[in-house]
Amino acid sequence: MATPVNIQQPLTLPCGSTIKNRIVKSAMTEGVADKNDHATERHQTLYETWSKGGAGILMSGNIMVDKRYLERAGNVVVEDESGLEQLQAWACATHKGESQLWAQISHPGRQCPRMVNTQPLSASDVQLNMVANFGKPRAASLDDIQDVIQRFATTASILKKAGFDGVEIHGAHGYFISQFLSPVTNQRSDQYGGSLENRARLLLEVIASVRAAVGDQFPIGLKLNSSDFQKGGFTLVECVQVVQWLNDAGIDLLEISGGTYEQLEFMKEQSQRQSTIEREAFFLEYAKSIKAVAKMPLIVTGGFRSQQAMNQALAEGFIDAIGVARPFCLDENFPNNFFDGSLAELPSDESELVIGTGYWGPTSSSKSIQALNTQAQVGWYYYQIEQLAKGNVPRPDYSPRKALFFHLCKDAGRAIRRKF
Repeated sequence: MATPVNIQQPLTLPCGSTIKNRIVKSAMTEGVADKNDHATERHQTLYETWSKGGAGILMSGNIMVDKRYLERAGNVVVEDESGLEQLQAWACATHKGESQLWAQISHPGRQCPRMVNTQPLSASDVQLNMVANFGKPRAASLDDIQDVIQRFATTASILKKAGFDGVEIHGAHGYFISQFLSPVTNQRSDQYGGSLENRARLLLEVIASVRAAVGDQFPIGLKLNSSDFQKGGFTLVECVQVVQWLNDAGIDLLEISGGTYEQLEFMKEQSQRQSTIEREAFFLEYAKSIKAVAKMPLIVTGGFRSQQAMNQALAEGFIDAIGVARPFCLDENFPNNFFDGSLAELPSDESELVIGTGYWGPTSSSKSIQALNTQAQVGWYYYQIEQLAKGNVPRPDYSPRKALFFHLCKDAGRAIRRKF
């Protein structure tokens, strides 16, 4: 009888690369690039700290493929080799702790703030209406689409040259590729719109272009929504079909998530069904359906807090690795503590235990209050990331209201410096 898989065991990917254990730090946007959108010493400090914590893979925050369109000011942009030296230093610092460094490469599409670009690019001209923060997008022309496909390949090849150990294409959370997959945001009538096969065309062409650029032995991951959790959006049934197409596309690691900016399922825990709460992971139930057809290793990110639940999910074969994000902001050494037995589980929900959920009023009172609470929570974690990037310790007692103000001012300042 085979020994059940657990979080300490290595994972060999289809391309031949081996990950030293099954814990993956999932992407969290750092926002500490310089005014030229290059990596900085803060990336080195942050990722060296995290790498010494023992995780198998450290996934970077959004590395953008086009400096005209950012997820937020402070993103690293890689569209040429002008920042190659800084990227090499980032990779070198990460490797001091023997973690692999993967780059999440991304295009935000319509989820590009007005302060960065007043007219973003998307599958169609469907605007994202959130606190008037996003402009009405321009529908991508066929030339635009080919440009984006080539940009993903160029970015991936430069990151490989810089010493990164893999890339993850961001096809989830309502970003550009996800916008093509969803009927809500994709209202095209050409070969990139309409049927699922057409809506998935961009994704498959991006993967093919990246694979051609990096070769057969360099790991390529993909972050994909199990569902948009939005009426008329990308569904689990469609996801399962897309994954069947991905089996022949050369993907080495598939990370399952869900939701968009309009439906922040990837930020929620309280809304999950009780069975999911008991098993901890947000998207594990969806992963079961996907795992039934997927030939590549599968990650679920979100909700896992205990060794027992992680090992149980791995042993039962639902997934092949565990994605964890926010706990790294408060306890960067928790993987090592898991492995040596000194820690059994993390707090069940840091945002609940540390900063609460109603700092601007009851979350059920209005969409505006919900948005403020969510942004305060996001800003609080951004603040912790910046503390670690400065070489400081986390500050779990920091005020979420101050964190929101800190986040808004920082992003505004960075956007202004980029423009002037």
